[in-house]
Order: sequence, then structure tokens, then C-alpha cells
Amino acid sequence: MHQLSILILTFNSSKYIKPCLDSVFSQNFEDFEVIVVDGGSKDGTISFIKENYPQVVLIENIENIGAAEARNQGIKIAKSEWILTLDCDIHLEKDFLCKMTSFIKKLDINIGSFQPKILNFDKKTIYSTGIYLSRIRRFFDIGKGQSDNGNFNRLRFIFGACSAAAFYKREMLEQINEKSGYFDKRFFFLIEDVDLSWRAQRKGWKALYYPEAHCYHSGDSSNTSQKIRQYLCFRNRYYTIIKNDSFKNMLINCFLSFPYDAFRFFHLLFSNPYTLKAFREIFQFLINETEYYSSGK
Repeated sequence: MHQLSILILTFNSSKYIKPCLDSVFSQNFEDFEVIVVDGGSKDGTISFIKENYPQVVLIENIENIGAAEARNQGIKIAKSEWILTLDCDIHLEKDFLCKMTSFIKKLDINIGSFQPKILNFDKKTIYSTGIYLSRIRRFFDIGKGQSDNGNFNRLRFIFGACSAAAFYKREMLEQINEKSGYFDKRFFFLIEDVDLSWRAQRKGWKALYYPEAHCYHSGDSSNTSQKIRQYLCFRNRYYTIIKNDSFKNMLINCFLSFPYDAFRFFHLLFSNPYTLKAFREIFQFLINETEYYSSGK
């Protein structure tokens, strides 16, 4: 059994996968396995991996099943106690794995996830130093877009880890696993790591930000259009709240968040053709979740 399983998702990722895998296999740490889950790439990604990285465990899907379900596929076959999820456009510093696996040995037993400092590819600005949950149930990557000027160099607890480069403990994943997966496959893509983090919090697991190790994120490797991203973010935010928040908190926060939510809804209604589709899906999701919990399952 390896000390670490590294799980990378690809979808038409020929532009990104070589730098990513090269940064993994050039580490000064070797006790890991690499699992790549492909979402039906048509640009030669699969053949490139097979020809150049035969040591990689490759799962081939005939279509794009979404980031959430793709990660679930990789987690199911991973053989290690800790799993590192990486976007395919992540590049690791040379000593990244050595630092992070050494940090694992110092963790308390209730730490279920942690993440490094994720910088943009310019190595000067922050991409994520952890997920933050606001009172009105908005989710942010802490520090995103800010200069890396020393303000993010402190070890601290966070709401959750950004799945672009996140370490998850197998024990935690198994405990929070549900019918729709470790990552909820109904989300497809975006905010599924927030939902997982919230479920972990509810089970008593903690998350940490560890700033001593760095990696670099180049951009939107999924090539998802802005309108689709807006639709998924809008819909999945409500999926997350419906699943995880208490009814009492939802009532209280409804009043606090009404100005933001109302403005956002009407703005998207007139600017994004997927808004009504999202609203219908949220309503159906609410019905399904209510029926599920009322059944006592």
C-alpha cells in the first residue's frame, strides 16, 4: 500500500497534463500511486498518457460525467489512507509531496482534510488558501486574486479544502459517503468540495490550511463557458444549503441574504438563459431531499 494516492481529472487536457504529471513524477518523494480519471477526452489526452506515463492507473469514461463523479471513481480504487485530488492544470513545487506527507504525520486524528497554498501560475497572486463560508451562505476561496505578500503564511483552520489541490483522509471520506457519492454527483461540477466540507464539519472533522507547501494553478482547464459556470454555481449553492443547513438557520439567513439573493436571481434571469432551468432543478432537489429525510432513511 502506498502512503498517498494522487487523483487527477482530465477532460480534453492535452495542453495541461504533461506539466502536471511531470511535476508529480519529479518529486523527491516516491511512495504514491497516480490515478487519472478521464471524462471522454477527444483531443488525444488518453493516448498521450498511455504512451508516456504507463505507471498511471487510467480510468476511461466515454463521456464527461462531471468532476464530482469522476473523483468518486478514483477514490473507490485508491489504495492509500490519504488521497490528494489535483486539477490537471496544477503544477507542484519540487518538494511539495515531501512537505505535505511529513505534515500528515503531525496531524491530530480529527483532521480530515487540508490544503496547501495554491497560487496562480504567475506565482504572485493567490488562487486559494481554503474555503470560507459566510453568514449569508456564500462561499469564497480565501485570498483569491490577492497578492501573496505574507498575509497568508499562517497555519490555520478553514471551513474546507479547495479540491483543486486537497488532501482527504480515507476514514473521513468513508464516514461521510452517501448514496450520491463521496462528492455528490448531482452537483456535476463546482461547489461539490464545499458540500463535502460541510458534511465533514457536521460529522466533527476539521480542515487545515498549510502554507509551507505551494502549487500553481493555471486556469479554467475545463474550458467551461461563463454562463454554464454561473448556472452551476447558482444551482449548486442552493443544493449545498438545502443539504447541510438547519431549517432554523435557513429561515434566519433568508432575511439576511435576501438583498443579495434577489439581486443575483433577477440579474441572472435577464442575462443567463439557464436561470429558470436552475430554479426548476433547485425546487426538485428540495422535494427530493424532503422526501428522503421524511422517510427516516
